[in-house]
Amino acid sequence: MKFSSRRGLTLIEIIVALAIMAMMGSIAAGTLGTSIQALDAIEEAGGSTRTARIAMRRITRALELTHLTKNKGAVNTYKTVFHGRDDGDEDQLWFATLSHHRKIRDSRQCDQTEITLFLDDDPDQDDAKVLYIRESPRIDQEPDKGGRPMPLARGVTRFDLRYLDGVSGEWKDEWDTESAETPYRLPRAVQIVLELTSPDPNSDDEDDFISQSYVRTVMLAMSAPQVKSVFAKGGNQ
Repeated sequence: MKFSSRRGLTLIEIIVALAIMAMMGSIAAGTLGTSIQALDAIEEAGGSTRTARIAMRRITRALELTHLTKNKGAVNTYKTVFHGRDDGDEDQLWFATLSHHRKIRDSRQCDQTEITLFLDDDPDQDDAKVLYIRESPRIDQEPDKGGRPMPLARGVTRFDLRYLDGVSGEWKDEWDTESAETPYRLPRAVQIVLELTSPDPNSDDEDDFISQSYVRTVMLAMSAPQVKSVFAKGGNQ
C-alpha cells in the first residue's frame, strides 16, 4: 500500500510570498492614491468652472438692470451711483440695480438694491482672493455701506473691469457718475475678466495650480444708446 507524501510550505517560502504580496499591495495603494488625487484635482477644476459661471451669471444680471434715479435733487431722496475703481487686478465696483429678489415673504423690500463687488484675502489659499458681493436691499445716502458681504468665488487671482463710454466709444478703466468726465450717466457696457486658480490635474504636486480666465461683456439695459462715430456707415447718429 502506497502513501502520497504531501510537503507543506517552508518558513522561507511563506516569508517570500508575504513580501511579494506586500510589494504588490504597496504598488496598488500608490497607484490608487495617485488616481484619487488626480480625480480630486479634476473635480476641483470642474468646480472652479461652475463657480465662475455662477458668479458671472449673478454679476451679469445685476449689471444689466443697473439704474440711476432721474430726480436726484428731491428732498430726502436716496442716492444712486455707478462707481468703478481700478486697482490693477483687484477692481472694485458699487452701483444701484433693480435685480433684488425678496427672500422673506411680505417683507418691506422692492427690486431696488445696492451692490458692491470687491476682493479680499482667501484664508485657504495663498496668493489668491475671494470675490465678495455686498447687497443692501435699501438704497440710501451711503451706497458703499450696509448689507452683508457674501462670497461669490474663491481662488480668484484677477478681477478686472472695463467700461465702454457710449459717447466717445472708448473703453475706460474707471467710471464715476459723480465725476466731471462722466457726469451722472452709465457706461454702455461693462467687460468682466475673472481669473480663478485650481489644482493642476496633470501634476502629482499638490502645490501646482493652473489658472483659467473667464471673460464676458455685459450691456446695460438702462444706459443711453451709443453714439455712432462720424466714420460709421449709415450716418452720424
